[in-house]
Amino acid sequence: MSTEFRFEPVGFSWVAFHPQPKGIIRFIGGAFFGSFPTLSYRYFLEKLFKSGYTIVAIPFRFTFEHWSVSLSLLEEQNELQNLLVEKAKAAGYDGEFYLDNSNYFWIGHSLGCKYIALLELLSDQNGLTYLQDCIDQEEIDQIRRRLGDQKAIFNQPSLLLAPDISDTESAIPIKSIAHFIDKIGLGVLPSRSQTQCMIHRSQLFNITGLISFKSDDIAGNESNKQKGVYWFIQQLNNQNLIHQEIPGKHLEPLGVQIGQYLVDFNPLDKFIAPLSRRQLEPVALTILQQLSDRLKSALLPSVSQTQKKSISKVTVGVSTSKR
Repeated sequence: MSTEFRFEPVGFSWVAFHPQPKGIIRFIGGAFFGSFPTLSYRYFLEKLFKSGYTIVAIPFRFTFEHWSVSLSLLEEQNELQNLLVEKAKAAGYDGEFYLDNSNYFWIGHSLGCKYIALLELLSDQNGLTYLQDCIDQEEIDQIRRRLGDQKAIFNQPSLLLAPDISDTESAIPIKSIAHFIDKIGLGVLPSRSQTQCMIHRSQLFNITGLISFKSDDIAGNESNKQKGVYWFIQQLNNQNLIHQEIPGKHLEPLGVQIGQYLVDFNPLDKFIAPLSRRQLEPVALTILQQLSDRLKSALLPSVSQTQKKSISKVTVGVSTSKR
């Protein structure tokens, strides 16, 4: 292993090992672009790597069965953890670092945020009882059987980039067709309303950050009441959500560096923009550190009140919180 940013296949994921990581970031991208994250999000992931994180880029298949994808992602990452330990030890580095679940972070973009939210919901310590008011009992039983005794992502911070709780209308923009597919039982599950219901009734999402973009017409921004970003901000306000809005459109995280410019090969978005104007990476790294500080404060009861107050003095003005 070296400090060179280079992905290698490990299991069904792509991993860029940092020789001395301060954390491990598991990244899930948006629809379509999330199928090849090592290319689509290369600049963003490289900046995180160079700041000291091992990067695990997780592709996912396109399907309307979002529970199935989330459970598959959980199974893959639980199996991958042992492989990361073996790889690190073989290279002469501290493999034990990869066994500590508190060293892991999750970052999602767009649809990837929904999968992370579902993984968070699976970490409930009360037997998923809050699901009963939101989805069918048969579906809950199926989830419980497949989940078994697997460990979900409890006490692992997450950063959501332009979160979009996609449903059938998101995939099929013609409403009449989308409604018909939902009616015959072939639509996206869980739906947007079901996902929002579960998040609302849970007591989770206490170590969560969110970055929104001012010109985002898909996930919306902090002032668009009809979109997902606004809903998340309002819903997680009591959980001390760390949020910051910056310039950009929905696909701001995408791009590769060419000289002093970032290119994302999408003429409907920025296509090409000077790196000097880019704010995403510094903001993301700051929020990751704030989430890490919050988690450490929650896991160390011996931390004094004075220290806790100092931890809460972050640029976006949030306080610490325990799960």
